[in-house]
Amino acid sequence: MKFKINRYLTDDIENRDHPSDFERTDEYSIFILRLPYIKKDTVDTVSYAFLIKDNEVYGYSRDRKEFYRLGTFQDLHTFLDTRVDKILAKISKLNMQIAKMEDKLYEGDIDKSFVNRWLYYKKELALIERLMEHSLIAFERFIKYYKNKLDELAFKDLLEHMVRAFRLSKNANEKLDYLYSFYRAKMDEKMNNIMFILTIISAVFLPLTLVTGFFGMNTGGLPLTEDANGTLKVTLLFLAFEVPFVALIWKIMKRK
Repeated sequence: MKFKINRYLTDDIENRDHPSDFERTDEYSIFILRLPYIKKDTVDTVSYAFLIKDNEVYGYSRDRKEFYRLGTFQDLHTFLDTRVDKILAKISKLNMQIAKMEDKLYEGDIDKSFVNRWLYYKKELALIERLMEHSLIAFERFIKYYKNKLDELAFKDLLEHMVRAFRLSKNANEKLDYLYSFYRAKMDEKMNNIMFILTIISAVFLPLTLVTGFFGMNTGGLPLTEDANGTLKVTLLFLAFEVPFVALIWKIMKRK
């Protein structure tokens, strides 16, 4: 089906990545919705282009490079409603997966795949949120322009579903940000504990290092070198240094 369309609008229609938009002329309107497309449980994007003329809706096939008759406004509603429902189902599934990840995180069950899963959820939801935010603007302009020619109640219900998809994805994104902050806090705490243990080990061996370093010097005049009980005396000297350190460390650990 052929229509005489402005060249600039033709470029918009043929662009597979064109953002959501609504443009009108004296003879027809061009309605483009770039929505999330759920394919094999992953989120992709599809930019749907429609031409509206004489209350008839025509979809554009970029593969065939031509318009086809979609039908009435009600047919457009059915077309979009099916796709928005799939988006809502995907968001619901992602929210359930995030809730499980949240429960494990609060229980201290942090596995190595946390960051990878977090990045996957963040990427999917950020894409949905961004696309739905832009599509809402174009869709509201479309409803406002054709409010006297379409089933306003049905399209406002569809608009409400799109708003819900946007808000749910936005809330899930905010929850992911909070969970990552909590995860970083737990990782920092774990790292601090490791550093504390390493500090304790270093403190325990500090007197030993000092004593062995001193008596290990290859110089003359070292004390106790000619003493038959030199090793025993050095060991007692080491213990005299070590006991106060161990006692101090023990007090610190009990306070912690």
